[in-house]
Amino acid sequence: MILSTTPTIEGHPIKEYKGVVTGETIIGANIIKDFKAAIRDIVGGRSASYERVLRQAKDTSINELIERAESLGANAIVGIDIDYETIGEGNSMLMVSVSGTAVVL
Repeated sequence: MILSTTPTIEGHPIKEYKGVVTGETIIGANIIKDFKAAIRDIVGGRSASYERVLRQAKDTSINELIERAESLGANAIVGIDIDYETIGEGNSMLMVSVSGTAVVL
């Protein structure tokens, strides 16, 4: 599966548009990660635990996107957009949503 944030793949004309595909993942952040992140906010530095959770959520969403495109008979996804949001009471949940257009090259 070819994945691209651009609307086309250079050298590969799009033969057929299969439709919009999406992938979503919502992950709860736990109290220990929140505590460590709060300390990092005070003293500075990166929060490796949050970065790891975000990467996992992104990877899960992209895998879901690929599965949906494959089920439509696509061999590529173009125009991919990745969005990150916090949701829930107190912004306690992390949501990653991915969308793109499934195509046949």
